[in-house]
Amino acid sequence: MRIPFTQVDAFAARPFEGNPAAVMPLPAWLDDATLLRIAQENNLSETAFLVADASGVADFELRWFTPAAEIALCGHATLAAGHVVLASDPDREVVRFRTRLSGVLEVAREGAGYALALPSLAPVPRDLPGVVAALRVEAVETLWHDGGYAVAVLADEAAVRGCSPDQAALAAQGRWLVIVTAPGDTSDIVTRAFTPAFGIPEDPVTGSAHAVIAPYWAKRLGRERFSAYQASARGGRIGCHVVEDRVVLSGTCVTTIEGSFLLP
Repeated sequence: MRIPFTQVDAFAARPFEGNPAAVMPLPAWLDDATLLRIAQENNLSETAFLVADASGVADFELRWFTPAAEIALCGHATLAAGHVVLASDPDREVVRFRTRLSGVLEVAREGAGYALALPSLAPVPRDLPGVVAALRVEAVETLWHDGGYAVAVLADEAAVRGCSPDQAALAAQGRWLVIVTAPGDTSDIVTRAFTPAFGIPEDPVTGSAHAVIAPYWAKRLGRERFSAYQASARGGRIGCHVVEDRVVLSGTCVTTIEGSFLLP
């Protein structure tokens, strides 16, 4: 079986920036064990699998796998999937994806890039002493969302960049996405995101993290639109717009690899 394969740097202005994701359209769903083994072979933070949506609710069904597990929501791989679909059809302006745990997600053209609409995952205050200890930081406040998102708000960008977690201790906290965030120096906010329990010590650029922190920052900054920078080694810039129950993330994508995955 020959499966089309496209590797995309999402939230990137050029190759080697942003977060790489594999996008693989399928004629029908393979079993979950095979999907996971393909994601392990790709060895990227996420592989996005697409199947045409026969229900008519959306254009495609969409699922995401890390090398360790299927996940409930992935922003950058959704943006990458939207890029692959829209780049293949210049007349199409919008593509809709039906997901199993995050509803219908939409990617639309926006200037030279795309706008990705995700559900707003507004966090609430919660004491997270184990997370703070594992991050080895001094947190201004800590937040939580029941989807498995822990947030440590730090004083400034230097504190975010200097964060050096104990990855084993962080993984022991649970199968969570752990986010550190603060006011930015050259952007309104700055973030980093860690997911060692999913086999990814640090995620380069994380759309779902911004679906969590954008409602918090919109309230704190007093405006619905602001800029974000994820300060990983690769780095990536994201525009954030909080609209009622959605967070719309803006960014560009770069295709880096095209080919076929050969499945026996």
